[in-house]
Amino acid sequence: MKVAIIGGSGKMGRWCANFLLKDGYEVVITGRNESKLLEAKRQLGAEVTTNVEAAKQAEVIIISVPVDNFESVVAQICPYTHPEQVIIDITSIKAFPVEIMYKHIKRGIVLGVHPMFGPGARGIANQSFVLTPTNEEETALAQKIKEYLETRGARVSLMTPDEHDEMMAVILGLSHFIAIVSADTLLSFDKLKQMRAIGGSTFKLLLTLAEGVISE
Repeated sequence: MKVAIIGGSGKMGRWCANFLLKDGYEVVITGRNESKLLEAKRQLGAEVTTNVEAAKQAEVIIISVPVDNFESVVAQICPYTHPEQVIIDITSIKAFPVEIMYKHIKRGIVLGVHPMFGPGARGIANQSFVLTPTNEEETALAQKIKEYLETRGARVSLMTPDEHDEMMAVILGLSHFIAIVSADTLLSFDKLKQMRAIGGSTFKLLLTLAEGVISE
């Protein structure tokens, strides 16, 4: 099966490409920045192509681009999608991208997916995914993806796009706020190594949160 990752030169796009290549899939990647795309090609050993060619060739398209660029990318590829194709977005919000995919894509099955981790993850074992189907066809697809991910050790939840966004406002918003404040405070000290050595479990948890935000 050929999987195209639009935005495959970005951090999360590369992570997805690397995971799928290791799992035996044929992967092609696209990217706006030519130097980053060529670097990703060398790093991954994946083919590179354009967004349009990716849409024409692949059986599955994963869109891994910033929300600000999402609609322009979907509008660009929509004339070239086909009925049996699966189009997945992996942005951190779901209602808006799902709405945009419905607006433009008339051929293919769309599904919102949110990997609840960053590109620093070593694999998907014990990692969480949220899938947001909106009809029976998407729910059937989501169940297949859920089974695929769970057999590889992931935790998978299904909910509506609106339910996802409501919960993410708290889960991501609050945790990122705490982590950013922690990182900013910790980076202002020049004795972090000593602090790490003597800090207790709560302090080490804050360090983990801060390091996670920095890596993303």
